Amino acid sequence: MKSPWISGLRSVALTVPDLSAAEAFYTKVWHLDVVDRASDAIYLGGSGSDHHLLALHQSSGAPKIRKVTLRARSLEALHKVEQATIAAGGTVERGPGPATDPAGGSSLCILDGHGRRFEVVFGDKRMPQKAGDIADQPIRLAHAVLNSHEVEKTQEFMEKALGFTLSDRTRIMAFMNCDSDHHTIALGDTDNDSLNHIAFLMPTLDAVMRGGGRMKDAGHDIQWGPGRHGPGDNAFNYFIDPFGIVIEYTAEVEQIDETYQPGKPSDWTWPPGRIDQWGIAISPTPRLKDAQRAVAFSNSI
Repeated sequence: MKSPWISGLRSVALTVPDLSAAEAFYTKVWHLDVVDRASDAIYLGGSGSDHHLLALHQSSGAPKIRKVTLRARSLEALHKVEQATIAAGGTVERGPGPATDPAGGSSLCILDGHGRRFEVVFGDKRMPQKAGDIADQPIRLAHAVLNSHEVEKTQEFMEKALGFTLSDRTRIMAFMNCDSDHHTIALGDTDNDSLNHIAFLMPTLDAVMRGGGRMKDAGHDIQWGPGRHGPGDNAFNYFIDPFGIVIEYTAEVEQIDETYQPGKPSDWTWPPGRIDQWGIAISPTPRLKDAQRAVAFSNSI
């Protein structure tokens, strides 16, 4: 079920109104490291090889999502995505050309019909494996979930422009696959177009749980979890950061190949009173549900 052009999710770029407070939270509490900075931005990495997982840019007002960055399988793939985007009715905003962030490499920025911005990169900088205690540090991004008021059209764009395939469909979500992870992007079936959440892959289930304890100690209660999802089979804990952005610690994401059979909504139903496989998770809080639709895409980068 691999995309011929996209190998995975590298990073997400967001705006925040207080860069200093964001740095304090994401380094001291969420356990990322600052790997580079500019006058109005910081770049935060984990224990894996991706240069950065989050790019946070100073901007007044409510947070916005600037772009979702995917990694291409080759330089040729950038040009294939460029052509496929136009054929799929999207817009090529910039590139292919040199990337504008500290990770470098070659970059292509495209927009779908609803203004979601995807950057596709190749040849970006990789980081060496970190030494020391990294037991509770995110390795990489597991997935990003994007809301759509027209899920079928968004799904079609991702299939045609980026080579993704549908791995599962539930009543409220379409899970999109590009490599061995069950899903790299998921599309929330809602009435608006926004960021639902960003999931950070932890090395173990224990790390997901310890991260939840660390967040609670810092005054950030669990908003959904702990539990284990159906599609993707991943363990989860959901939180809201100090600016209203929904973030997830996850682990044990299901690995799939071309033999995997996508499920339909009737395949993914829970008995009354259950919202996950374990049956112990608290339900998503009203605050979480509001936050999952509040971060819109920025009109520019």
